[in-house]
Amino acid sequence: MPNSEIERRFISRQPKISKILPLCIGIVVLLGACAKPVEKAEDIRPVRAMTLKNGTADVIAEFPGEVRARVESRLGFRVGGKIVARKVDLGAVVKRGQVLMQLDPQDLQLVQAQADAALKAADSNLALARAEFNRYQDLRAKNFVSQAVLDAKETGFKAAQSSRDQARAAYRTQANQSGYTTLVSDVDGVVTSVDAEVGQVVAAGSPVIRVAQTGEKEIVIGIPENKVESLRRISDVRVRIWANPGDVIAGKIRELSPIADSATRTYTAKISILDAPDDVRLGMTAYVSFADKTPNAMIKVPLSALFQDKAGTAVWVVDGGAVRLTSVQVAGPSGNDILLSGGVAPGQTIVTAGVNLLKPGQKVNILGDDPIAGNDSDLTAHAGAAK
Repeated sequence: MPNSEIERRFISRQPKISKILPLCIGIVVLLGACAKPVEKAEDIRPVRAMTLKNGTADVIAEFPGEVRARVESRLGFRVGGKIVARKVDLGAVVKRGQVLMQLDPQDLQLVQAQADAALKAADSNLALARAEFNRYQDLRAKNFVSQAVLDAKETGFKAAQSSRDQARAAYRTQANQSGYTTLVSDVDGVVTSVDAEVGQVVAAGSPVIRVAQTGEKEIVIGIPENKVESLRRISDVRVRIWANPGDVIAGKIRELSPIADSATRTYTAKISILDAPDDVRLGMTAYVSFADKTPNAMIKVPLSALFQDKAGTAVWVVDGGAVRLTSVQVAGPSGNDILLSGGVAPGQTIVTAGVNLLKPGQKVNILGDDPIAGNDSDLTAHAGAAK
């Protein structure tokens, strides 16, 4: 068919299409108007909650620390020299008088031999001076020599005696120096550090081995500067060992540093534990709790219940199946929980999990049959470290 014929037929059908198209659009609009609108499902959030009750806090702060010996000695040689032997390893249990390290004694032995020879020479000179003095005493008695000659011999005898005493003291000193080449433990204890090795040349007095005495142990902790004064007055100190958290050991603040550590900016405190069980070993991890009753009743809530907004710290209070945001006053930590001094009242129910997914007026579904009720016994539970 010629192209001109096709174009003619197409042009002739356009008026019909233009009449049908508005009709189809009207039908679609009519059908859409008759359709039933879809109902939007109500947004109900599942949360966990607890009912608030008053109580007094027991544990107000807890800090991690390390078990150490109360007395720890840094031992070093009293003379300098080259280390030729190390008899103990790190962690070894040593007894009083046990050899720990040895220096090369050759040079000191030579000096000791020199002092011994000088002592023998002084003994010989003294014997000769004594013999001459005795002989001249006999000659003076027979008036064969003058008194001046006898006085000279007496002076020579006393000088020889003093030289012998000096040589003997030098020999004893050098004998001690030779003995100092062997480092021995002066206490029963445990080797906690080895600071020098065989072949190293050390100066006199340089620490080479650290020995912790067996006996009284203590816990070393770091206290933040904002808690130093408040914790200093607390006498109820409790210690728990991480390896055996069920046992509570009574402690006492023995020492509190007046100067902050330059690295951690905390104040070092040493807690004595007089009745430490035998299974408490040096280097173990421990937790020191400071316990004190708060003067006023407070409400204890988990840390997960707090919500931070522009106005400050708040909690979500469940009221009539919906939540509302309420500002609260934080009194301080109690373990892993937080003490509230105002903003909420006993008997109210607050959200403890899912606080970041809520908004004012949000309807919630509390998981479980009943909200978790806080009680007074919870306030005396030991929780994690609070700093």
